[in-house]
Amino acid sequence: MATDNDVEGVAALRASMVRELRDQGAIQSELVAAAFTAVPRHLFTPGEPLKVAYATDNAPIVKRDDNGLTLSSVSAPHLQATMLEAAEIKPGMRVCEVGSGGYNAALLAELVGDGGHVTTVDIDPDIVERARTLLNEAGYHHVNVLQADAEEGVPNAAPFDRIIVTAGSWDIPPAWIDQLAHDGRIVVPLRLKGTTRWIAFDRDSEGGLVSRSYGLCVFVPFQGSGSHTERNVTIDNGVVLRLDDENLKEDAEALRRALHLPRIERWSGAAFDMPDELMLFLLTNDPNMAMLHADQEAIDHGLLARPPLKGVPALISGDSFAYRAARPNDDMGSGYESGVYAHGPSAEDLAARYVELLRQWADKYHRRGAASIQYIPKPATPPAPSSGVITKRHGTVVVTWP
Repeated sequence: MATDNDVEGVAALRASMVRELRDQGAIQSELVAAAFTAVPRHLFTPGEPLKVAYATDNAPIVKRDDNGLTLSSVSAPHLQATMLEAAEIKPGMRVCEVGSGGYNAALLAELVGDGGHVTTVDIDPDIVERARTLLNEAGYHHVNVLQADAEEGVPNAAPFDRIIVTAGSWDIPPAWIDQLAHDGRIVVPLRLKGTTRWIAFDRDSEGGLVSRSYGLCVFVPFQGSGSHTERNVTIDNGVVLRLDDENLKEDAEALRRALHLPRIERWSGAAFDMPDELMLFLLTNDPNMAMLHADQEAIDHGLLARPPLKGVPALISGDSFAYRAARPNDDMGSGYESGVYAHGPSAEDLAARYVELLRQWADKYHRRGAASIQYIPKPATPPAPSSGVITKRHGTVVVTWP
């Protein structure tokens, strides 16, 4: 078993991590592979066993609050590699990282090389001190580590060719766009209707942003003046609607009554596949969609079927709701068929609407990256409220399916 002083053993673990990330498709370029090969990840995860430190899906928690909620973590290598590939960082670039930890900043330093510059900023003084200490110990003395509320960006170090955000952000502050170079790119984990997608945005010709790529992810929420709290509406013990859309209204008591009525099930005849892409399609193609969550006890008691255990899009209408289901079906290429469970007086109508969306997805958009995501900052005239239009504090997100 390798130890911290076993140079060859640690290098072998790092090489094995890089090979696995290549096999997973997370690493695609030689530049990113070289960065992951060079940076000693274990130095940024003190206390973790070496094999755990170099596991591609391991995200060690760095700090929790008094209630046990995670305030900071070191992201898993698979996610870091995926986002760095999306960023397409080149030697000589100026890069700002929002949300420090140390390891990702070291990767950025390797990518930009001696001719580039990396600034990493965090609001938490403990995290800033930790990042500064670990970066120095690992030999990355030239990374600029700052404590600040990143809502205002880092104007003294701007403009940036790339901005990489490593905390879940509900919105995109104007400062980030202002401090982005004309041909710059920002990669940000953006909260959209109760879920988070990392999105690689480029500037468009009208001062906004347009997506190049995106993917499902989970990040610690943004702190400071840019933070945002979702509404959690309890329907019953262990059954919660998670809402971040102020325009969506719900009647918790009516939905509770619906929950205890017998459910109906309807099947689409379409394959169930790519649940993350299907989730984005459902959430952005009906304004009455929200995320439904249930704990294991609620499922064991038969209140809901299994899908809400990890969260599932639910179509809400007054005293009724419907959510996505799946069942084995050997006639489907994926081996599963998509369908709907629905509760309440309007269950039939909601199920029919939901099934139609499932069929649309299967017929037209059954592929990765089918959506186009645009960010329109204020004071530009926002589009009229409709499916796929998500209003934020500083602007509007528009998700279309060309």
